[in-house]
Amino acid sequence: MGSSSFSLPALRVLAEEYEVAAVVTRPDRPAGRFRHLRPSPVKALALERGLPLWQPETLRTPEARERLQALSPQVIVVAAYGEILRPEVLDLPPYGCLNLHPSLLPRWRGPSPVAAAILAGDRETGVTVIRMDAGMDSGPILAQEALPLSGQERQGELSVRLAEMAADLLRRTLPAWLAGEIVPRPQEEERATYCRPLRKEDGQVDWTRPAVYIERMVRAYDPWPGTYTFLRGRRLYIWRATALPETLPGPPGTIHLDGRRLLVATGEGCLSLEEVQGEGKRRLPIEEFLLGQRGLEGARLGW
Repeated sequence: MGSSSFSLPALRVLAEEYEVAAVVTRPDRPAGRFRHLRPSPVKALALERGLPLWQPETLRTPEARERLQALSPQVIVVAAYGEILRPEVLDLPPYGCLNLHPSLLPRWRGPSPVAAAILAGDRETGVTVIRMDAGMDSGPILAQEALPLSGQERQGELSVRLAEMAADLLRRTLPAWLAGEIVPRPQEEERATYCRPLRKEDGQVDWTRPAVYIERMVRAYDPWPGTYTFLRGRRLYIWRATALPETLPGPPGTIHLDGRRLLVATGEGCLSLEEVQGEGKRRLPIEEFLLGQRGLEGARLGW
C-alpha cells in the first residue's frame, strides 16, 4: 500500500522477491492547472510491472474490507499510503501490517518527518520498520537504520535517499520477520515527537526568526510547499539561501545590497538569497534576478 514516490523502491523490492497479491494505491486525483486526473506514482509502476492494482476511495467500508480479505495477504507493507488503517485491516494478515517510516521513531511520528527533521536541525534521521497498531506510527519496531545529516540536505533529495534506505531495510527485514526471527521492541513513548501535514502557509517567512531557522525552512520546504515572502506585494520564492552571522541595520526583512549579493536582515544574523523565483517567473540565480530590479536597497520583504 502506497501512493507517493517514497513507496516506489519498496514496491520494486516486493515485486522482485515476493508474490504481490495486489498493489493498493489512492484513486487518481485532479492535478495541474487544468485539473486533469493524474495517477499516483505507485499506480504507474504497478501498471509497468503488470501487477494487480486496486484503487479504493477508502478501506473503511465493509466492501473494501471484504475485498481485502479475499486477497488473503500474509503480510501488508505500507509506505506513505495516505490513510490511517483501522484495526479490522491491521489484524487481517497473519504477519500484520508493516509500515516503512522515514524517521528514527519515536522521533517525528506523523506525515511530514523529513521536513520536520531538516527544520529542527537534527543531526541524524533514518528509516524504521514497525508493525502497525491503531496509533499514529506508534507500533513496535522491527528494524531501524540511521543516516547522519550534514546540515545541507533538502526535503526532496533526502526523501529519495530515505526511500532507497527503507527499501533496502525491508529487503533485509521481511525474510527474518516471516521466519519468526525478530522480536519487535516497543517504542519509548516518553521520547515521542510529532509532526503534522505541511500546509501552503507554512512556507511564508517570518523575518523576525533567526537566519539559521529561515535557511532550514528553505531546505525543508523544497520542493513543497516552498519558502516564500512578498516583495512589493508580489510573492517571491526563495529556493537557495545561506545564513550569515552579520547583523544588518534596519528592521527584520530589510534588504541590503552588497555587490552582487542580496542580504536580508533577520531576527538574528542575516540571510543571503542565492536563488529566487518571482511570481509567474522562472527560478533565477540572485545575480540574474538583480539585473531586472531597481530600488531594492532598504526595501522590506514581507509586504
